[in-house]
Amino acid sequence: MTPTYHRAPLADLDPHVLYRVLRLRVQVFVVEQDCAYEDLDGRDLEPGAELLWAADGDEVVSTVRVLHEPAALRIGRVATAPAARSRGVAAELMRRAVDRCTQLDPAASIVLDAQAHLAAWYARFGFVVDGEPFEEDGIPHLPMRRPGGSGHGA
Repeated sequence: MTPTYHRAPLADLDPHVLYRVLRLRVQVFVVEQDCAYEDLDGRDLEPGAELLWAADGDEVVSTVRVLHEPAALRIGRVATAPAARSRGVAAELMRRAVDRCTQLDPAASIVLDAQAHLAAWYARFGFVVDGEPFEEDGIPHLPMRRPGGSGHGA
């Protein structure tokens, strides 16, 4: 697998690519994790929202989104196809998402809600737990933050 990496706002996505991004999110979050929730929450349409994805040929194998919030940038909807896991694809995509956030606003913190069992993985990118644990769709989560400014290697 030699993935290619991409980034675009929703309006600029080819409909076939958008379909594959959304299908991957449904496959991971709704089917694999057995969470009946509304993935199409309207946030992909927000001003400044961007989708990042890794593709193997025509197939989307990993995806994240970057959102603008009042006091931070948010990374979310991090999903990777089972066949692409443990191959460094998601890590490279996360590095690119963090880099993109830093390009957009170097001083801004970056926040995310991590599934608790992945907290150490997100810590590799400079994220620290920043709040009380909570459950979402029956899955334990931790709010995490990567402070803005320089000095945070990923």
